[in-house]
Amino acid sequence: MTITKVNTLPHLPPDPAHPYTSGAWTPVFDEYNADGMEVIGEIPKDIDGIYVRNSENPAFGSIGLYHPFDGDGMIHAISFQDGKASYRNRFVRTKGLMAEIEAGRPLWAGIADDPRLSTRPGWGAHGHIKDSSSTDVVVHAGQILSTFYQCGEGYRLDPYTLDQYGTEGWTPIDGISAHPKLDEATGELLFFNYSTHAPYMHYGVVGPDNKLKHYIPVETPGPRLPHDMAFTKNYSIIADLPLFWDPAILAKGRHAARFYPEIPTRFAIIPRYGQPEDIRWFEAAPTYVLHWMNAWEEGDEIVLEGYFQEDPSPAPLKTDMPDPRMAQMMAYLDENSFKPKFHRWRFNLVTGETKEERLDDRLLEFGTFNQAWAGQKTRYAYSTFTEPGRFLFDGVVKHDMQTGQSQTLSFGKGRYGSEAPFAPRVGATEEDDGYLVSFITDMVENRSECVLIDCKDFDAGPVCRIILPHRISSGTHACWADGPTVRAAAS
Repeated sequence: MTITKVNTLPHLPPDPAHPYTSGAWTPVFDEYNADGMEVIGEIPKDIDGIYVRNSENPAFGSIGLYHPFDGDGMIHAISFQDGKASYRNRFVRTKGLMAEIEAGRPLWAGIADDPRLSTRPGWGAHGHIKDSSSTDVVVHAGQILSTFYQCGEGYRLDPYTLDQYGTEGWTPIDGISAHPKLDEATGELLFFNYSTHAPYMHYGVVGPDNKLKHYIPVETPGPRLPHDMAFTKNYSIIADLPLFWDPAILAKGRHAARFYPEIPTRFAIIPRYGQPEDIRWFEAAPTYVLHWMNAWEEGDEIVLEGYFQEDPSPAPLKTDMPDPRMAQMMAYLDENSFKPKFHRWRFNLVTGETKEERLDDRLLEFGTFNQAWAGQKTRYAYSTFTEPGRFLFDGVVKHDMQTGQSQTLSFGKGRYGSEAPFAPRVGATEEDDGYLVSFITDMVENRSECVLIDCKDFDAGPVCRIILPHRISSGTHACWADGPTVRAAAS
């Protein structure tokens, strides 16, 4: 066993009373390299790749009320090869974080407070908040790309060492939103962004050589707040959702999101290298969707799956926190409040009609599937469920869309997971032949683990549990990268 603490980042003590800087969300400031860690069970030899998770991990917090989405990006990565595992974690050295380290204090207001409290200009769609690069992560062209939901610059890191290469060179002036999509079949990266100035949204394609190949406007009636996108073999899908900044308040320089139930949800269907005049718009029931699952072409239709929110503007939760704004924040972070349900949309390219159907009435979100099937019809989908009242993943559900059956696996009492991407077994030929990978924060044992769940034997639970060198903060978005592909791109 070799565990090395390589650095402790300067920071301020986290607030022990804040629900998202305490408990399972307590941030960590030590950066580690670890090999030969303790393993409960045995690491399979038929897994080769890297599990990468981003985290909201605040070093200095924010001016005013802290929101977890304000937290600094921290990348946790564990690589697998020949039955062995190696772990690394690093803060993303964003421009904002480095400025706060120099100042020794927070310099920006968070999204829950008045942006005019910020002492310096911000980045991206909001304009006054720090680009913390803490939302999403993908591995493209042999490197990690970390992104920020409010459209930041994008930061590149080495997948194995987490060495940092700074901001992404092809980033447009309006930034990169969270959730750019990798098409493993072509090596292309599809992305979007949004802003407060016309045409308000853009869509682009980056080639496997990490050069910008295509970039077009996607005009909407005003500023919008999409969070995710999807793609098929020939099309990309961008959503215009009826939850966006209140125009009257935005005109005064403040940002307050409102849900407008009288406005339909709209979907832009864009040929992958299409022009603005090629965009087809489809309307559907008003909702907000944080995350899509997969999309594919089926005859004259495009099929899209994701999580339809039944209450995108939930009532505040009851809380004993002294700041009344905390009650609304807690509601927006609680799936039991905004009620996301697994849902399917069908867009007919001939008739222009949209059809919708509910796939599961349980509260589910943060879906994953075998990315080798991205853009193609998938049989299996994996969704997380959460603890009521808190943004903590309790377990995962496997859906068999062919039989309509599902299996549910709990992480266990006091054990909270991360987004769990699918890692194909080496040499796999079947869609569910592989593992779900997740980091677990165990509040009972006061430690963190990486677990592998065999999707062919889902009910059996983890085949192994790798004990990490420290208890890490709870986190959200993660991805899996194929080892041979990453090593080939880096050579």
